[in-house]
Amino acid sequence: MDNAVAHALAIGPDSSAAERTIDITTLGARSGIPRRIEIWFHRVDNRWYLSGMPGPRSWYANVRAHPRFMVHLKHGVKADLPATAVPVDEPTRRRVIAAVLDLQNRPEFAARVNQRQEFDDWFARSPLVEIVFDDEALRTASSAQSG
Repeated sequence: MDNAVAHALAIGPDSSAAERTIDITTLGARSGIPRRIEIWFHRVDNRWYLSGMPGPRSWYANVRAHPRFMVHLKHGVKADLPATAVPVDEPTRRRVIAAVLDLQNRPEFAARVNQRQEFDDWFARSPLVEIVFDDEALRTASSAQSG
């Protein structure tokens, strides 16, 4: 595994918005046509996640219908990483949503949204999946990195 890729994936609570911004390509839930969007990813307990604001999200519908997708690293590191979107259990959901909101509610990020984000709303209505990379070196590197 490339050191630059490992570094790009080693995001933590102090990572900038640019460092946590990736693109993903999913297959359309109904159309099967590739769809590429920009999104933030998160790393909690040495695992990676995709989440978003509460409400329906097309990327989430896409990965529920077609769990295989591509993660595109950017911002100085160009890499296309095949992955699978995996549902999370309730304790994991609670832990990850709390970590995501800790970040979202920081002053430097809160300016991007109109109001403070509330846990109950996010827990009930936000999309959330774990990113499981195909490359085992990426998966094992995550547990070796501190975050």
